[in-house]
Amino acid sequence: MKIKSAEFVMSNSDVTKCPKEKLIEYAFIGRSNVGKSSLINMLMQKKSLAKTSGRPGKTQLINHFLINKNWFLVDLPGYGYARVSKSSKRIFQKFITQYFSKRQQLALAFVLIDCRHKPQKVDLEFMQWMGENQVPFSIIFTKQDKMKPNALIKNIEDYKLKMLESWEEMPNYFITSSSNGTGRDKVLNYMSEINSLMSKQD
Repeated sequence: MKIKSAEFVMSNSDVTKCPKEKLIEYAFIGRSNVGKSSLINMLMQKKSLAKTSGRPGKTQLINHFLINKNWFLVDLPGYGYARVSKSSKRIFQKFITQYFSKRQQLALAFVLIDCRHKPQKVDLEFMQWMGENQVPFSIIFTKQDKMKPNALIKNIEDYKLKMLESWEEMPNYFITSSSNGTGRDKVLNYMSEINSLMSKQD
């Protein structure tokens, strides 16, 4: 898939105010310091499409970007650590869950995981929730460039083993780096395949 255009459309905390178009959406979500904004900018090849920050938890709204005039990329607030109050976290979690339960345009969610770490409880619990609520998702392991190949392989295998304790099979996953572009073509081609399948169903 070639990215010909990528433009910001709106931010809000109310799912009912999301774009009314029937265009399909891909949501990106992960822990607050997983490198989500950098990944989005790398995929779209726009340095400042999604706002990056040295302070985790900066994304605090549902952000819609119109891509190639025919589908939406949705940047969601991170879960887990964020320098915000507990009451704010509850508000974030509420509209995140509302988005996933009510947004019929959602084709797939990408759950971002920092490949440098062992399986984290907060990530596993979130993916368990996604599975229980029948939200389709794939995993994107980020920051591949910060790991030596053997260590990366071991961490991915650890994740597989941990997930297979409660899942029949490992969800589809990608390994990426926002710094060197690893995984970009694979992620975009995967979305292109889904776009084609969805268009045939219309």
